[in-house]
Amino acid sequence: MKIRRALMTAGALLFGAGIAAADPLPTHVGQCASTTIKEVTTRLQDGITHKPTPGSGSAVEFANGGYQVSYDTIAAISQSRAGDPVTMCLISLPQDCPPGDTRGITYKTTNLRTHGSWTLPDSEHSCGGA
Repeated sequence: MKIRRALMTAGALLFGAGIAAADPLPTHVGQCASTTIKEVTTRLQDGITHKPTPGSGSAVEFANGGYQVSYDTIAAISQSRAGDPVTMCLISLPQDCPPGDTRGITYKTTNLRTHGSWTLPDSEHSCGGA
C-alpha cells in the first residue's frame, strides 16, 4: 500500500509539474504517437553560443527523442513552444538506404495547443545524401 501511494504521489507531482509521458516514436507508416515539444529552435545555431540563427529554417525536438527540421521557417513551428502536447504520425520511411542510414523519416506533427500542423523529415538530407 505504501508503494502504491508513493507512486501515485510521484505521478501527481510529475503531472502537476507539466511533465508528460511520451509515447515512443512511431515505427510503422500510419502509426501515431503522443509526446510534447522539448525545444523549438532554428535549423542552424551559432557554433560558439548555440544561439538560434534567424532565417536559417525551423527545427523542433520532442520529448520522445524525435526531431524535425526544415530549410524554411515554418509558422506552425514558430508558434509552438516547449511543453506543448503534440501528435506525431509516421508518414513515410526512406527506401533503398545504405545499411544503418535511416535519415529522411517523415512525420506529420499536430500541435494540440495551437492546432497547427507540419509535415517534415527528421534530417536535412534523406538517406544516402550529403
